[in-house]
Amino acid sequence: MNRITLALGVALAALVVAAPVAARPSAVAATTVTVTMKEFKFVLSKTSVPHGVVTFKLVNKGKLAHDMKIAGKTSKLIARGKTGTFIVTLKKGKLAYTCPIPGHAAAGMKGKLTVT
Repeated sequence: MNRITLALGVALAALVVAAPVAARPSAVAATTVTVTMKEFKFVLSKTSVPHGVVTFKLVNKGKLAHDMKIAGKTSKLIARGKTGTFIVTLKKGKLAYTCPIPGHAAAGMKGKLTVT
């Protein structure tokens, strides 16, 4: 009887130690996409990203101010020669992005990002 109690105690201790390890979510790698903005186009460093939190590093190499809209969210306006960061949580699908400044998307500042 004493051996059974000891075996149960050891098994229980192993479960208690293993439980916190099993409960930890696996680390998800952060996704960063550099977006170069010019008249009148976007150049993305990646055309496909995993779903979840995505950081867009916005680099305005144009002569005009630009911003970016994707998944219903819009970045701050980035002045010429400046950079900014835009963080968005994206769901799976092909998501359209644009520069929402009037006339910019019509001139070519638009595209689709594949989110897997």
